[in-house]
Parts: sequence; C-alpha cells; structure tokens
Amino acid sequence: MSKAKEQKMNEKYPTLPKTPTGIIGLDEITGGGIPKGRPTLVCGDAGCGKTLMSLEFIIRGAIDFDEPGVFMAFEEKTEELAMNVASLGFDLDKLQKQKKIKLDHVHIDRSEIEETGEYDLEGLFIRLSYAIDSIGAKRVVLDTLENLFSGLSNETVLRSELRRLFHWLKDKGVTAIITGERGDGKLTRQGLEEYVSDCVILLDHRVINQISTRRLRIVKYRGSLHGTNEYPFLIDEEGISVLPVTSLKLEKPVSSERITSGIPALDKMLDGRGFFKGSSILVSGTAGTGKTSIAAYFANQTCSEGKKCIYFAFEESPNQIIRNMHSIGVNLQQYVDKGLLKFFASRPTLYGLEMHLVAMYKVIKKFKPQSIVLDPITNLITVGSVSEVKSMLIRLIDFLQEEQITVMFTALTLNTIISDQTDEGVSSLVDAWLLVRDIEYNGERNRGMYIMKSRGMKHSNQVREFVITDKGLDLVDVYLGPEGVLTGSAREAQILQEQTGEVLRDYAFGRKDREISRKRKVLEAKISSLQTEFESIEEELNKVSQEEELVKQVAAKTRAEITQRRGEKG
Repeated sequence: MSKAKEQKMNEKYPTLPKTPTGIIGLDEITGGGIPKGRPTLVCGDAGCGKTLMSLEFIIRGAIDFDEPGVFMAFEEKTEELAMNVASLGFDLDKLQKQKKIKLDHVHIDRSEIEETGEYDLEGLFIRLSYAIDSIGAKRVVLDTLENLFSGLSNETVLRSELRRLFHWLKDKGVTAIITGERGDGKLTRQGLEEYVSDCVILLDHRVINQISTRRLRIVKYRGSLHGTNEYPFLIDEEGISVLPVTSLKLEKPVSSERITSGIPALDKMLDGRGFFKGSSILVSGTAGTGKTSIAAYFANQTCSEGKKCIYFAFEESPNQIIRNMHSIGVNLQQYVDKGLLKFFASRPTLYGLEMHLVAMYKVIKKFKPQSIVLDPITNLITVGSVSEVKSMLIRLIDFLQEEQITVMFTALTLNTIISDQTDEGVSSLVDAWLLVRDIEYNGERNRGMYIMKSRGMKHSNQVREFVITDKGLDLVDVYLGPEGVLTGSAREAQILQEQTGEVLRDYAFGRKDREISRKRKVLEAKISSLQTEFESIEEELNKVSQEEELVKQVAAKTRAEITQRRGEKG
C-alpha cells in the first residue's frame, strides 16, 4: 500500500517530488503533500494543533507509507507524547518497538547557554543523525524551534544556525517538519524560519462569539501550486481532518438518473419520476407544516432500496425523530439497525459553521451515503450570519455534487427579514425547492404544497393539499370554490355537495326519462290505433274497387259467351 499510494499521489501531482502527509484533506490542498527531502515550517499560536499535526505526519508515514520517522521534542517528554495520542488510537510504544518511529526528548538548559555564551548545533546533529540512521528514517519532526533557540539573542548567529540546520536536513535527504510559535506581527517569534523554509503552513485557533474554529493556510510553497484559502480543520478521535472544498470549481459531473421522493403524488408533480440523483432539494415552510416528515420519508425511501443515508439533525434527537415518525407509519429504527441509516445529531452551538462543515465532510467520506438530510439549516443562523450560512452551504453542495450524493435541506420560514433572506439565499443554490404553507379557511388550518422550482425537468404549477395521516404522507387535489382554494373540511364539504348534486341530477334525469318513456308509449299506442283505422279504411276502399273489378270481369265473360253462342246459331 505504501509505495503504490505514494506513487499514485506523485503521478496525480507531478509538479514537484512530494511526500504525502496522510492527513485527511491536507494532501489535496498541497497538491500531493509537503516537499520531499525539504523542511516545512508549521507555525501558529499555542493550542492550534502544531504538535499533533507533526506527530500525525510521522505516524501516518510509518503506518500508511512505510516511511520510518524520528520525532525530536524539545518541550514534551516522550511519555507525554505517547499519552497524548493514545486517545486517537495510535500506539507509539508499539511503533517504537517495531522500529517504525523513534521518539527523542532533548532538554536544553537556557542557563548553560547564557553562562558559556556559546551556541553550537553540532551535538544536536550527531544525536539526530544517530536517530535517523538507527531506523532508516525518511521523516523528521523538530518540535518546537523556540525551545531550541530560546537562549540565543544574537540575530546573526541565530540566522546562521537556522540556515545550517535547514541545510543539514536537506543534505540528510529527509522530509522534515519544524514547528514554531507565532510571534507579534510575524509568523514565528524569530521571524526568520519562514524565509528559510520551502513550505510554510500556518495554523490558527480563533474564538468568535464563544465558538472556537481552527483554520489552516498554506502561506508559501516553493515550486508548487497550492490552495491559498483558509481551510477549516477538525481535531477529533481520529486525528486531524482538513476540509479542502473552498477550492472546488464548477466542473461537477451530473446525472440524468431519477430518484423517488418516497411520496408517489409528489413524484407525479415532478414530471412523474422524482428528483435528479446528486441534486439538492430545499423543503421550507412554517413550524408544523411537516418538513421533517418529508425529509424522514425521503430517508426511509433511500434505505428501503438498500442504499445508505445520513440524517444530520440540528433540532431533535435521533430517538425523538424515530418515535415521531412512527405516528405516520415510518419505521426508521429498522434501517439504523441494518446500518443503512446513520444519525448525526448536535446543537448548532457545538461547533462553528466551519467545524460543522468539516464534521459533515468527514462523516460523509467515511460512511459513503447515497443521500443525506440536513434538518433544519435555519438553526445554523445561531452560530453565523445569513451570508456565512450561505457560504457554508455552497461548499457543502459543491462537495456533495462532486460525490453525486443527493441532499435534502429543511428550512424554517418565519415572518422575519432574516428568514426571508435565508429562503431567498438558500433557494438560489438548490436544484429543487418545495414550499409547504399553511392555508387557513373557515376556521381551519391545512397545508398546501407548492413546487417553486425544479431545474431541468417539467413540474406541476398546481397547488396540492399536503395531508399527514397515520398511514403516511399524501398530496390531494385542492378544490376551487366561489371564494378560492378549498382544503380540509371545506374541501370535504364541497365534495359532499357535489356528490349530492350528482345524486339529484341523476334522480331528475331518471324521472325525465321515465316521463318520456310513458309519453312515447301513449304516442306509440295512438299511432298503432291510427294505423289500424287506416288499414281498415284502406281495406274498405280496396273492397269496393275489387267488387267493381269482379263485375267488369263477369260482364265481359258473359258478353263473350253470348257472342259465341250467336255465332254458333248463325
């Protein structure tokens, strides 16, 4: 795995020989890792994660890339370092026994330097050289530089010794990380290290509105292109994760495959086939309109097809969501048990926006879902402005499109300027926008669903009544009455009225048909009587005519007989 993975990285980023750090996201930002065989400076204030990042660089190198490493600490003892990373699942003692890592603590007494007035790194070089040769190290970390030069005030000597140290590391052919404390107005306290380093990584830990956020920036990288933005990074039980999505471009693959929403009537409104795979959907509406139910239905449908889904909940706990969905006939627990559905629930104030983004990125990368749900995104406004939330969602949507993951957001709509801005801002980012509104009529509140937009497909412009029952979700046709759209009991009353009218019309039509039938029979009887009378008269007239004809025939016959007799006598 080690050599093949490194070779793959170097083939992907051929600009400069690089050493992959193995830290999630950092290699993408640096274009393949830090410069191979050269020193890299990692600087920042206390508590920003310098030691952990450099230590993970050594550990990942030993485990993932088969590159032994030396970690030389000038501040913390080796036992303390091993204890610090044990919670991350790294066993430094085991790696040391396997000769994959060598930890060394060097204690420097400032008083000795002040008394002698001399400063020489020769002893350090000998000790470091022995450590490198003893395990064949390819990676080296010196943590931290301030302790090494803390007693040196002569800037000329300091600059000379720094250059000497960096040149020695280059000549040794090791990829080195050197950590340094940030100074006033400078990247480091001495202000010299950044000039002699080939790569400088600045870590920052800031607290805004009582919420902490860690960020990383590549200040310089000689001979290589690199990301120049600030990138949020997360320190958790698996180490450091950096989110590189701020550099993504609009070159995402798209799919024409369609996926169902789980509500057949809604799919019918969406050209009969549902959403596009890898698209983003926003479901917005006021409180109690069923946004979470729609999202849960979508998650349930994904899992019922044997696909994975992550449900990010910022308002309700997983158990609460699972319980509530039972009331509409949805059993999400079965998919949690099967490992198809994963809940990730937290209050928005747990992290800053960037930290939420990193946490989502990491969970998505690890779980590899086909769809995700964020419910609701409007709660994120409590930890950032509307523009900041929009910026975060842009990066999240870009990342999900890159991974071809379908996402459904829910958003709470209120009659406030902030919420209106949220709707307008977020709705412009998504591919489909469903709006669920309250329709109040005749002292009753019902729900109406509108498809505000759906990019790339025909969709209905009709309003549908959104119905939530113990059997699930459905959309029914609304009725147009004399005073507008009718929903709920008004719709049922209109249906009953129409059904009553149909019965009355049917009865009226039946009575008319019967009357026509009776009149037809009377008329037919009259016609039959007239026909009989006509036939009788016709027969009478024919009788006279026939009698006359018979008289004529008899007379003619008699005349003929008389004539014949006269002829015989004569």
